[in-house]
Amino acid sequence: MLDLKQIRAQPEILDYALQRRGKPPVAKEILDLDTRHRASLTELQNCQTNRNALAKKFGEAKHNGADTTALSAESDRLKAEIGRWEKEVETYDRDLQALLSSLPNLPAADVPDGQDESQNKVIRTVGDIPVFDFTPKSHFDLGESLELMDFERATKLSGSRFVVMYGDLARLERALAAFMIDVHTREFGYKEVYLPLMVLEKTAWGTGHLPKTREDMFQTTQGLWLIPTAEVALTSLISEETLPEQSLPLRFTAYTPCFRAEAGAAGKDTRGMIRQHQFGKVELVSITTPQQSTAEHERMLSAAETILQRLKLPYQVMDLCTGDLGFHAEKTYDLNVWLPSQNTYREISSCSRCSDFQARRMNSRYRPQATAAEPKPALQFVHTLNGSGLAVGRTLIAIMENYQQSDGSILIPEVLKAYMGGVEVIGKEV
Repeated sequence: MLDLKQIRAQPEILDYALQRRGKPPVAKEILDLDTRHRASLTELQNCQTNRNALAKKFGEAKHNGADTTALSAESDRLKAEIGRWEKEVETYDRDLQALLSSLPNLPAADVPDGQDESQNKVIRTVGDIPVFDFTPKSHFDLGESLELMDFERATKLSGSRFVVMYGDLARLERALAAFMIDVHTREFGYKEVYLPLMVLEKTAWGTGHLPKTREDMFQTTQGLWLIPTAEVALTSLISEETLPEQSLPLRFTAYTPCFRAEAGAAGKDTRGMIRQHQFGKVELVSITTPQQSTAEHERMLSAAETILQRLKLPYQVMDLCTGDLGFHAEKTYDLNVWLPSQNTYREISSCSRCSDFQARRMNSRYRPQATAAEPKPALQFVHTLNGSGLAVGRTLIAIMENYQQSDGSILIPEVLKAYMGGVEVIGKEV
């Protein structure tokens, strides 16, 4: 959520930032609501002050045996006025909070301007695109030919956009998750976390996923929400908390299934595993001070890139433009991996810096260390960052397609062989 004090002080900054995102200006509407809210709050406080003073007069009159009829009538009038102003304050506050919570984060100054993903900026391209002496197959053709990937039975079980995998392909998915978690915990200092896969509505609201992506999330009959990403739960570990500055940065990682309705993806990637209702992902989350967040963003990107480099998968690093920036991000890097069957790069990770946007919604702060100049520093909101390290299903797809052989078998990347129990090639099981 954005800082209302900053909007009051510099409303033009908000409208300019929204213009960069392709959104209409709202600063005037916010300020009008804020003015009415504060005016109503002043009237309410005045009525409460007058009623308190009247109560004192009433007590004195009653003690002295004086007539209290007029005082009682005035008290009734003030009670009604207070009720009216309370409702007005509540209405304005609700409308103001709803409007503020609907606004996306402000893009950082160095985010490239653009309308959509076609205007994202390529920062670098890493790795050599494989050259085949045969026509490369898609991951789903490979998986079905090996009889290790089954979309028909998945549809029988659950409907479209699900998959069943068997044998070494299922093992490869598990191996990838273990490999990623090991790298992130042992080399980059992330703490592994086991998480609930269902969260309260306030938890999803705190990270900005509700109400923005409500249509893309699954809700249980008990009102809990299935996580679309472990970011929701990992970031919310510090909600409503005040952390000591010396404890920051905090770094968390988790491997979880994720659940998305893909409501806005009708007709897109209907075959295969690119867009699934259920998919595995290793998530990275960092909690930092404002001074640490920019460097932490680059560090997180490096951690995600390391996985692709160890797997020797060709990829690109993209700087997302304002029109493609996520709701809660001020800056995002995407990692896009090469898929031979599509002859293009496809997203496999997003690493986002969210400033204090989520922290304001979650009420997550830190206490700066005291200094001689400032012995009692004011509490500040933390900064939050999140990234995929990586999407496991899409990594499996990339390995299948980039490591495929002319006979339809799939070589195992060197760094995964130990996780595969020595299996070096996935072929058709006899």
